[in-house]
Amino acid sequence: MATTTNYQVTGMSCGHCEQSVRTEVSEIDGVTGVDVSAQTGHLSVTSEQPLDDAVVIAAVDEAGYAAVRS
Repeated sequence: MATTTNYQVTGMSCGHCEQSVRTEVSEIDGVTGVDVSAQTGHLSVTSEQPLDDAVVIAAVDEAGYAAVRS
């Protein structure tokens, strides 16, 4: 059963920002979908099983942004 978790990301301002976050988060094992918007700062992560928030936040950090679960 798929699980979707939402995060608020700060620091994004353009499509390149979105792509950077999407790329890093997509590399997490079990992730099946990533929806990210620089305009709203919203990130939705769909996965096969619940993910550790710290793993998602670390991936967003690797892309150069900050995230918190919303």
